[in-house]
Parts: sequence; C-alpha cells; structure tokens
Amino acid sequence: MASTEAEAPTKQKEGPKVIPNDSAYDSVSMEDIVSLCKRRGFIFPSSEIYNGFAGFYDYGPLGSELKKNVKDSWWRHFVTRREDVVGLDSSIIHNPTTWKSSGHLDGFSDPMVDCKETKLRYRADQLFAAPIILTETSETIGWVCVQEANDADMVKEAKKMAKKYLKDSGHKGAEIDAFAFRDLTQVSEEEMACIPSPGSGEPTLTMPRDFNLMFQTNVGAMSDASSVAYLRPETAQGIFINFKNALGTSRAKIPFGIAQIGKAFRNEITPRNFIFRSREFEQMEVEYFIPPGDDVWQPFHEKWMQESKDYLVSVGLREDLMGWDVHEGDGLAHYARACTDITFRFPFGVQELMGIAARGNFDLTQHSEGSGKALDYFDDATKEKYIPHCIEPSLGVDRLILALICSAYAEDEVGGEKRNFLKFHPSIAPVKVSVLPLVKNKEALVKVARELYESLSLRWNVAWDATGAVGRRYRRADEVGTPFCITVDFETIEDDAGVTIRDRDTTEQIRLPIDEVIPYLSKKIDGY
Repeated sequence: MASTEAEAPTKQKEGPKVIPNDSAYDSVSMEDIVSLCKRRGFIFPSSEIYNGFAGFYDYGPLGSELKKNVKDSWWRHFVTRREDVVGLDSSIIHNPTTWKSSGHLDGFSDPMVDCKETKLRYRADQLFAAPIILTETSETIGWVCVQEANDADMVKEAKKMAKKYLKDSGHKGAEIDAFAFRDLTQVSEEEMACIPSPGSGEPTLTMPRDFNLMFQTNVGAMSDASSVAYLRPETAQGIFINFKNALGTSRAKIPFGIAQIGKAFRNEITPRNFIFRSREFEQMEVEYFIPPGDDVWQPFHEKWMQESKDYLVSVGLREDLMGWDVHEGDGLAHYARACTDITFRFPFGVQELMGIAARGNFDLTQHSEGSGKALDYFDDATKEKYIPHCIEPSLGVDRLILALICSAYAEDEVGGEKRNFLKFHPSIAPVKVSVLPLVKNKEALVKVARELYESLSLRWNVAWDATGAVGRRYRRADEVGTPFCITVDFETIEDDAGVTIRDRDTTEQIRLPIDEVIPYLSKKIDGY
C-alpha cells in the first residue's frame, strides 16, 4: 500500500524553524568575502604558487560557473529577448589608430603620485588628506593621509594617525576638529610638502601627474614604433568601429543597439578591493543608437536606467544595498549629456556598480573623422541623414559577481543551529540542484538517483553527493548556494512515492513524482 505522502504527491513538509539574521551583512568585512571566495572555490589569486600577481584573479570551479551564468543571463535579457539589440564579439586588439581617434592615447590616464622614499605608487584620487587642527587655537599642526575606504574606516585610521602625531608633537590629549578630507588632486604644492606618505609616514610624495592606463604590446616580428598596439581598455570602441557592419547586416533601424561581452585591460596604478578594481576584467555593454535632438535622449536614458536596475534585481541583487549617483559638473565626461551610476554598498563602502551614460555622437564622429569613412545613418521615415547619438549601459562582470556574492551572503538559525549560506537567485546559482541518495549501498535506490541526476544534468549544472548524513549534505549544498536538494529514499523505490525536494532558503520540503521534478525545477530556475 502506498504511503500517505504518495497519495498526496505535493504534500508540504515543514523544515525546522528558521530565524533569519537580517543584519548579518552589516558586520561582514572584505576579508571575510575574499576568504569565502577562496575557501569555496569561487575566486583564487592568479599565479598563487608564484606568490600571486597583483590585480589579476582566477575563477575557480564554482566561480567560473557563476560567471558563465551571469553572462548568459545578461545576454538573454538584453539581446536574445529583444528585437532591437544585436550582438557583437570584437577583437581585443584593434588598429592603434582606434585609440588615437577615441582619445584614449592622449587622455586615458589616472593621476598618480609617487613616494620618493619607498618608490610606491598611488592613485592621487584614492589618497585622502586632512589637516590636524587644534580646536582650542584653530592652529594646523600637521596632516593625516589615508587610503580610500568607507567613511568610518577612513576616520578611524585618521584618528589613529592623529593621536600619534599629537603625542609626538607635544599635544597629547588635545582636542582636534573633525577631519575635512580632500583627495590629493585637490591639494596645493605647499600643502603636499606637509602631507605624509602612507608608505614612509613622512612628506615624501610627488605632486600628481598623469599615468596612461593602456597595456602596450607589439604586433608582428618587429618590436619598433611601427608594431606598437594596445590591449583594449574598454569594449565600447569595438562596437563603434563596427557600427556600419552591424547596421547593414542586421537590417536594423534606429533606435537599435549593439551588445558585447568581452575582456578589457587597464594598467591600474593601485588595483584594490579584490575583483572590484583589477587589471584584467570583463565588461557587458550596450551601445543603443538613437536619433539626435535635445528632446530625444532623455526618455531613452531614463528607460535604460530603469531596465538596468530591473535586471540587477531580477538576478538577486539586494535592492536595499543599491542606490543612484548622478554625475554633474566636473564629474561628467566632456562629451556626455548625462551619466547616472547604479551604486552598491560593498563592505568597503558605496561604489559605482553600473553606469548608464548619454554619450551623444562623440564616438561615431571621432571615428568617422579618424578613418575618413562615413558613419552616418539615413532615416527612411524622416528622410534625414545624421550621425546617431547613443545611450550606453555599461556593467562590469566582475563587479556584478562581487555584488551578487555580497547580496547572497546570509546567516540564520535553523532548529537552534547557526547556518552560514549563500542565497543566490536560482537562475545564476553555480549549482542548481544537489541529488542525494539516502544511502549509497542500496543498488536500486542509487540507480534511481543516478538516472535522475543524469537527466537533470542535461539541463543544469547538478551536484551528486552520496557521502555523510543527509543533514550534513544539506549544509554543504547551502554553503555554495545550491537552491534545491533532491533526496531519493526508500519510499521512492518501495512505495513509488516520488522524491523529496528541499528548498534552501526555507528548508521546507515537498514530495513530487519523478516525472514532475523537471517541470517544477524549470519553473523555479528558468522562470518558465
């Protein structure tokens, strides 16, 4: 006779009581995230057996799967499911004149300062200095200099430095004003002569000067000026120089977009904050071409802002950690009409995650002049010929992955026991399902479980775990963010009672017939 659960194939089985810790992320440090990524096989330091290589990282077994899922998700959302966007995969090395026309050869640089004593190099806009001012007399007795971090950490480090300075200068215990930080691009030469270097602790920093960020290489057998080329510092220019090719072969009409996912390289002066700012990274960008006109670009810009945010939320980014930053004045590129960033609160502070810019027609105009080729568009409806303007939603793959890992970080209490796990959205989780045969020494049971595993593997990345108590296997799956565990037990083979599917977040379980498992999971994972 079939069991009660077999008679009710979707009967809910409540798991242990779950008490979430909603403030867990607030106490997480960047060191915690880096350790988690290495320990669980997401991200490793590159060339680690040779003591690493600053600014470069390797994605491990779970990280490479997560990265692929993120890129596939973005492509489906912004290319496959849209009629007005086509794809492109341009080369990493372009004709060097590309970078002359785009302005990268002359203007793609960061301000840098050098420590004359330690020979260390810093980005000037990532070092913040503040005068030490005695509250009682308003006298400036010295300076502090700290590296960019969240506000609380910068103040904490500055207080530590100021305390030592007060003691050494005979002002121990004196009250000082609140720190008024300025980055080193905003200080005078006279002030720089008083600002201590983070490396030496003494005023040994040079004034800021420009440092070109492009990686130079040589193409061909010769290594002279004629063979110089560059690894692309962004993917956008590959889209602009292929505008005519993509337009003609896709038979597209404006407004339309060209999307690309690809590697880019920047010789960052001080790569930092893990994969947030590295020297080799990947971008996902759309150049969405629109007609010219002062009254045209704004609705497109606002629409792409909303669509970009909707996508980020749909793959599991925590909305409460997101914000907006509107560029104005000097913060706006000279050619841009507008630019708004979607920000994210990382453990090291609020930073740009994604930019949505109204770039005007600067890029197509520059490449048209530089190449001597017309990059205009004839509008059949209005009978006008013009160089299109564009909206550019640009998102870094690596930054998004870091934000997704931060968003997924979770702690709760299950049945009185603390649990740390990753709450990835099922669509991007590196492992979708873990198949668990209740025992591994029952041939008939293992056979059913193995057949189910192989069937699921045709659709998703699935794990097989037959070792240890089921509860311990649940925890292993939770730790790497697997959203579903399927247990094949004795009722499966003896009573034809189906299998148990456990939900990671709630720990609740349902029992389903085996032939209903894939439709159920497909709805949960793929949304259809």
